[in-house]
Parts: sequence; structure tokens; C-alpha cells
Amino acid sequence: MKPLAVILSLILAMSITALAASPYVLVLGIGQDAGVPQMGCETPFCKRAWADARLREMVSSIALVDPDSGERWIFDATPDLPEQFEMLKAATRDRSNRIDGIFLTHAHIGHYTGLMYLGRESMNASGVKVFAMPRMRQMLEQNAPWSQLVSLKNIAIQSLADKKEVRLNSRITVEPFLVPHRDEFSETVGYRIKTPSRSLIFIPDIDKWTKWQTPLADVVKANDILLVDGTFYADGEIARPMSEVPHPFVTETMKLLKGLSAPERAKVYFIHFNHSNPLVQRDKKKLAEVRSKGFRAATTGLKLDL
Repeated sequence: MKPLAVILSLILAMSITALAASPYVLVLGIGQDAGVPQMGCETPFCKRAWADARLREMVSSIALVDPDSGERWIFDATPDLPEQFEMLKAATRDRSNRIDGIFLTHAHIGHYTGLMYLGRESMNASGVKVFAMPRMRQMLEQNAPWSQLVSLKNIAIQSLADKKEVRLNSRITVEPFLVPHRDEFSETVGYRIKTPSRSLIFIPDIDKWTKWQTPLADVVKANDILLVDGTFYADGEIARPMSEVPHPFVTETMKLLKGLSAPERAKVYFIHFNHSNPLVQRDKKKLAEVRSKGFRAATTGLKLDL
């Protein structure tokens, strides 16, 4: 029995080690492109947030970490990239400037402008891989100041294609997929991050779900974790026609998915909150409403194991 006990102990120890070393996603920010609060905002909440840094939120971004290899990738280069990279260093206990790649969703200000900090005026990075779709790549290569990052080799752009997997290492793949959005300067994509055991969907920006040919409920059923566009909680939230910014309301998404089982609904996290959204304002009633319907609101620092 003693040798058997030793073997079982070793198996248990190996299982625990494998679990602890699983890849994971770290939420680096949850705000809309302009952050929380937004510049020039004079609402009561914004005034409180300007006075109390604890109420502020960085722009939506996630990091993908493989603790076994030490590799780390960032999804969307936000205006808050310096602080978010510092957060990633602390979380991974790796003080090096290692960035194994940056995946861009699209060319709106909260999703790519942080690339400027890789330039010679700041970090002066060398050959950081930036994964981009064709129009996004063209925008970076043909327009200053982004083109200088390319010519000085601060970044090395890697081409992406719709629904074509990129293998990052032996156990992680990333698949971009086109989604409908206001594509003034580039296409817009979401990402599917896949490991041998789990998969995560990241869609920080999309127009109404009805404009997407893929049924959202099917995406939920086929994956384990979803971080989806929660820019606005409900109609009438801002003082302009909301048809100009046709994000799916949180209320619409919850209604669309209400027929799913509780375990399926629990996969869904809202992210990319506008400063007007009561969820990012930590409105207890609205947060409780989301939880009561089986959904979740992402928070900065949230770790999601894959």
C-alpha cells in the first residue's frame, strides 16, 4: 500500500501543479475607449470619480498569460497601456519588458493608440509583434505616427485573417473573427482564445447582435467564458441619439440570452463600460439586477483560468 500511496500523492501533486500552471486571462481594464470618467464630463458621478481615484477605471483590455513559458500577450493597446503593463508585470511577477504580442480589435482610440508608448519617445521597444487584420495593418503602415513604429522596428506587424487560427505555442491558439461595427478606419474583430481544456471569447465592441450573422446564444454554448460589449446599460443613457453608437445594451443582451440555462448565462461577463453605465458607477441595484439574471460584470484585475 505504501508504494501506491506514494504514486497517488505524486499524481495529485502533478495535477495540482498542472492546474496552477494553466494559462489565464487577466482583465486589465473595463472602461470604454475614453476611460472612466471621461474628459470634460461634469456629471455627479464624474465629479466624484475625479475627486476619488478609486472610482476611476482604465480602458478595456485583457492579457493572456502562460505561466509555464512566461509568455504574455495583450489584447488591445489602450491609452492606459503604461499602467496596464505595470499591472501585468506585477501580476506575473516578471519585471522584464517582455511582450510576446499585442492583438488589436480595431482602429478606435481605445484599442490601438497605446502603441505610441512602444516608440522611441517612450519604451523604445524592439520588434514587438502586433497582430492586425488587413485594413488595420494598412492604417498603421501608411499613417504617421504609427508608420514610424514600423520603420524604426519598434513593432513588427503580423497579418491576421478572419477565422484563421494563430498558434501561439503548443497549448494556446487565438482566432480572430469579424464582427459588425463602425469600421471607419479598419475592420473590427473579436477573438477566441483556446487551450486544450477551455475557450474564451473577447468582443469588447460590436453593433447590435442582430447585425451579426452568428447567433450569440450559439457562441455562448460553444465556449466557456465570454467578455462581451456592455458599453451602455439601457437606452436613453446619453444625451445624443443612441443609434449613432449602436452597441447592444446590457438589457438587450440579457433578454436575448434569458432562455439559456443558469450555467450558460454565468459564462457571460460584460466589459467596455461607458462612463454613463450604472454598472461601472457601481450602482448596487443594477449590479444586483445583472447578477439576479445570472450574468456578471467584469472587474479590473479579474483572473479567468483557461
